[in-house]
Amino acid sequence: MFKTKWPFFLLLLALLAAVPVSAQAETLVVYSGRSEGLIGPILQQFTEATGVAVEVRYGGTAEMAATILEEGDNSPADVFIAQDAGALGALAAADRLSPLPADILERVPARFAAEDGRWIGLSGRARVLVYNTSLVSEAELPASILDLTQPQWQGRVGWAPTNASFQANVTAMRLLLGEDTTRRWLEGMIANGVVTFEGNMPVVQAVINGEIAAGLVNHYYLFGFLEQTPDAPAALHFFPGGDAGSLINVAGAGVVSSSDQPGLAQRLILYLLSRQAQAYFADETYEYPLIAGVATHPDLRPLDQIEAPEIDLSRLEDLQTTLDLLRETGALP
Repeated sequence: MFKTKWPFFLLLLALLAAVPVSAQAETLVVYSGRSEGLIGPILQQFTEATGVAVEVRYGGTAEMAATILEEGDNSPADVFIAQDAGALGALAAADRLSPLPADILERVPARFAAEDGRWIGLSGRARVLVYNTSLVSEAELPASILDLTQPQWQGRVGWAPTNASFQANVTAMRLLLGEDTTRRWLEGMIANGVVTFEGNMPVVQAVINGEIAAGLVNHYYLFGFLEQTPDAPAALHFFPGGDAGSLINVAGAGVVSSSDQPGLAQRLILYLLSRQAQAYFADETYEYPLIAGVATHPDLRPLDQIEAPEIDLSRLEDLQTTLDLLRETGALP
């Protein structure tokens, strides 16, 4: 009996070896500067929808970008997901991201993607001043981010200088206002007793607790608190008149140039720009969807009603000069 079945067994092995690897055996490596709580669920949905496994390495956006630069052609990363456009621009400038095809780039307005097509925005986020409504009236709200160095704000404002979005905002200030004005603002904030936190969420919590009157954050962090405590004494202030403090930035993604499966990497980015994923960003993380036909969360001010400064997000790539400036002024150790 054994002798009669052995040739069939060999034939079966040969047939199995010839079968292409299924999508379920495919794996993408993602380096994410976005936290697991924000991006993890939608990456899991991608796996459930496609069968493609996703291995994610989480860390700060600047940290992940620096790691890709250090690893060079040996980087295992296929996709880089960043908290802001600056880090994406830095990798693109170093030729560590590959150009994306037109069918991906055309899904969002041109201002939310790189001019050279090497990265694309996935969701929009506005820089705002979150304030305690019991401590600050609307009439007292500053007209500009520069006004936060005034005496009435002494010791009452918080910021998170290690946060990538804050660093991108300072980069935008350098471009919009100049190096000298930005340096004076940073020094003025420190002289005015600005309170430093390790992230946006602690800033918002301190505002709600009344420990500080206001804080510079991304718009969406407040809504996580309001889900738990709808009557929390906090609201968002969008600086008017195209002020540098109302920067509209993006969380975005790019295909790492050393990836050996760029098509699969592009498939993930297309999924993150699908209606399902964009609705997730709008409804679950309170960010601004970037593709047409997906509604912004009703609690958010519409994107076209924010008086944001006009700036090419690709120009936010010079992160190192910003980090040097933050260290020189004492905003970072």
